[in-house]
Amino acid sequence: MKLYSDFRRQRTGQILGDVIALVVLVAGILLAVTIHGTITALDTIGRNVQESGRGLSSTMSDVGDALSSTPLIGESIGGPFDAASSAADSLATAGENWQLGVHTLAAIVSWMIVAIVVAILALAWVRPRLSSAVRRGRLARLAASPNAVELLAFRALTEHEPRDVLAVDPAVIAAWRRGDPAVVRHLAALELRSAGVRLPR
Repeated sequence: MKLYSDFRRQRTGQILGDVIALVVLVAGILLAVTIHGTITALDTIGRNVQESGRGLSSTMSDVGDALSSTPLIGESIGGPFDAASSAADSLATAGENWQLGVHTLAAIVSWMIVAIVVAILALAWVRPRLSSAVRRGRLARLAASPNAVELLAFRALTEHEPRDVLAVDPAVIAAWRRGDPAVVRHLAALELRSAGVRLPR
């Protein structure tokens, strides 16, 4: 594997692409963190409801206990306050559930944002970069092997656009057939350059 091109312009573009991808990843993470914080801020509502419910429940319970000790009518007077205390407990539970739901939603949304950003980068950046790096490394090894120039020249003839091949020499096929060293090397260099590999001297 060869991550970067041997040619300055291609290498600069690859480095710039890597930096942009890294910035996008960091921006996606920061966005996820910001949204997570924004959503979790809504748990204040649930916390206030929970605290109000607990306070009301405690107050109603204390009042009910106090009135229950009243002779003759205590039990009948204390009953409604006990019921109110139970209702306040339900209110406190609702506030607690609200907080749990808010935190769950915040986690799901933030992780979804990170997953989407990572998936986009994997398809649009990581996969092509790894593919080109593998091809570049393979061609670099091939270029360093003996008698590879002729094979590379043949690949250039069969895989590149005709205009690029003819730019090497208007009679490129005839020159390649007779084994013209300059044309063969130019063709091999064309094949290697497309992958970002410099032809060894």
